[in-house]
Amino acid sequence: MAAQTSPLAWLSLISFTLAMLICCCHGSSDNRQVYIVYMGNLPKGEVSISSLHTSMLQQVLPSNIVGSDVLLYSYHRSFNGFAAKLTKDEAEKLKEKDGVVSVFLSQKRQLHTSRSWDFMGFNRKVKRSVFESDIIIGMLDTGIWPESQSFNDTEFGAIPAKWKGTCQTSANFSCNRSRRTPQLVNVVSNCSFIFELCKELECLKQWIYWDKLGKVHDHLLRKSKYYKADGDFDPSEYKSPRDSEGHGSHTSSTAAGGLVSKASLYGLAKGTARGGVPSARIAVYKICWSIGCDDVDILAAFDDAIADGVDIISLSVGSFFSSEYFDDTIAIGAFHSMKNGILTSNSAGNSGPSLSTITNFSPWSLSVAASTIDRKFVTRIKLGNGEIYEGTSINTFDLKGKMYPFIAGAAAPNTSQGTLDETLVKGKIVFCDYTTYIEGPVEAGAVGVVVQSGRYKDYAFTYGLPLSNLNLNDGRNVLNYVNLTENPTATIFKTTVEDDQFAPFAVTFSSRGPNPATPDILKPDLTAPGVDILAAWSEAVPLTDTEDDTRIVTYNIVSGTSMSCPHATGAAAYVKSFHPTWSPAAIKSALMTTAFPMSSENNLEAEFAYGAGHINPAQAAQPGLVYDAGEIDYVKFLCGQGYTPKQLKLITESNFTCSEGTNGTVWDLNYPSFTLSTSPGNSIIRVFHRTVTNVGSPVSTYKAVVNASPGLIIQVQPSVLSFRSLGQKLTFVVTVGAEIGNSMISGSLIWDDGVHQVRSPIVAYASLLYIFNSKIAISHSEMRWSETNNYHNHFKSTVQRNLTQPCIHFSKEKNLL
Repeated sequence: MAAQTSPLAWLSLISFTLAMLICCCHGSSDNRQVYIVYMGNLPKGEVSISSLHTSMLQQVLPSNIVGSDVLLYSYHRSFNGFAAKLTKDEAEKLKEKDGVVSVFLSQKRQLHTSRSWDFMGFNRKVKRSVFESDIIIGMLDTGIWPESQSFNDTEFGAIPAKWKGTCQTSANFSCNRSRRTPQLVNVVSNCSFIFELCKELECLKQWIYWDKLGKVHDHLLRKSKYYKADGDFDPSEYKSPRDSEGHGSHTSSTAAGGLVSKASLYGLAKGTARGGVPSARIAVYKICWSIGCDDVDILAAFDDAIADGVDIISLSVGSFFSSEYFDDTIAIGAFHSMKNGILTSNSAGNSGPSLSTITNFSPWSLSVAASTIDRKFVTRIKLGNGEIYEGTSINTFDLKGKMYPFIAGAAAPNTSQGTLDETLVKGKIVFCDYTTYIEGPVEAGAVGVVVQSGRYKDYAFTYGLPLSNLNLNDGRNVLNYVNLTENPTATIFKTTVEDDQFAPFAVTFSSRGPNPATPDILKPDLTAPGVDILAAWSEAVPLTDTEDDTRIVTYNIVSGTSMSCPHATGAAAYVKSFHPTWSPAAIKSALMTTAFPMSSENNLEAEFAYGAGHINPAQAAQPGLVYDAGEIDYVKFLCGQGYTPKQLKLITESNFTCSEGTNGTVWDLNYPSFTLSTSPGNSIIRVFHRTVTNVGSPVSTYKAVVNASPGLIIQVQPSVLSFRSLGQKLTFVVTVGAEIGNSMISGSLIWDDGVHQVRSPIVAYASLLYIFNSKIAISHSEMRWSETNNYHNHFKSTVQRNLTQPCIHFSKEKNLL
């Protein structure tokens, strides 16, 4: 008979085993991080790229770890590379491998809108191309809410033959024929129906091929996929391309949503909601979730979108810091998109108004700033003494003019920071300073909030209580009333819509140039409407993050460069529909050279705020001349930026060699703008070589018209360009001299044939200008800002910090813009 082991001995053994397992697991995974190994273009010939990636991993991994266990993505459809969980040492070893361009950590990025299209002169009667329905826009975002009326597919025709996507489905998407009541059903139960429409369907895959109402139809392209390499889902999120944030539905409907009459947010901004190209197709790639967007997922979506055959890629996503071009997934994806004839439209970012805050700035992509439209949302308050003050917000609550007790938040502190004493606040309106995500009054049972702030008065935001955001002077007067009145009272009125006579101007939150990687390439490229934009929204998320806010809406009003980017995307798709063979650079040139000029009086950062100007979609389809560029032009540019022949060979899969004769200077890249910089206090002369292609009248003569600010000298040779045919290319030289001092000066060059005015901005500045983030006052918005500014909308809160007013509560940032 075997000897018995005591329970204590078993417990000790189990404890030791668990401890060893925990130790081993901790040691093997805790020091691993997600890296991206970028290897450039796809190799020629029959090569199993996934096997190659696994083999490379195995060469640097310990013998007890299998390469496939740490491999997250194998990028092999449109370019070459992979993502894997690696130690720092393993990543360093991979950097030395032949065929590797760069190895870098995957970072988490952030998501950076009716009336806006009309404001740009792009009304419903604008001329449309019969080929508009052949345009496919790849939206890389938070997914889409397919039941929205903005995605109604009633009049769509056959799927474009160029589409290479497959027909697959997933859970949480409707495969029901019902038009009005689509159901969220398990895909397996619907396979019998779907198989009739999709012969090659794989029911348990992650993709879905669906139409605007969630049905599977062969007459409307709706191909979608979601990406989540870490597999870490929040319980509130859909494990499918369905939008649980609202952001993706908003951007998609802005770019290509159908016409929806009487759309509004509780009656505000009521009108016909529509996208720029309502007949275009949308391919949805869900890359962003409640905590942000991972680089590895972004690059995987680029890999698929390019191979699937989209025409334009729209990406309202960015980082808080800049990277070198080929250490940046968005720049990498946009480069390979460009190689395949696809323009990538990027949001500039929401870190303005400080200079050099733009993070999407590659010369082969379109960088879009945000500007206002000709309406603003005004929320008035009335005090017990009869005084009325005007603030901004989007307040849909109606207090019906009832006067409530009014208290300063500083007079109702609680024991814990950021909270208020409920016994002093409940049933009252609370006065606070700072505009940010305010939870204290909500938690304490307040009726409403009045905020005193010198910031963010050029856009409105929603909140879970009645709220009005006052300027500094009015805020001081209101606070004096509260402090000096025995029983102060107030009420907050519903928001009204009024004209904004100063529009358009670049909004404060929009990230500014100059370009941090290549200072003499002007960024942003242009600006588009990004303030108080009405567009479709997800019904899976409340209107705000405020506690107990249960309002569910089908359309929402949001601000951000996330909203301006799809406006530019829609405009680019519009141009593409008339000129399907144009290169990404030609489309970009058309958008930039036809943009409405803007005034530096309202934006002291001038072209660093708005680039070439405000987008003009209707005119962009007939630009007259274009500044074209292709892969070889960008490769020459990269040679001049210090990239090695080895790197460029991998990126391009060609035998191009950098040499003195081929190295392109930044000033010779055929860009639709001219930028030069030098150290403060110096003078500078730069020579720019440019080539324009005639896309207007076959026989035409263009004369150079130069506008120069004091201190700027501009010469153009030749000053007249005479064309004899369409497609003819002519070259000219621009010499710019500048006495810069410690500032920036700007002008423009316009090629004018009497019909077309092809305008390019010319900017000269002190290269250290961007470090001087001095406070700037803009009178029309009564705002002041500093380098510490961050943009916050209704679903973005801020990091914890110390406060003087206890009514403000800050929560963890959500990484959404």
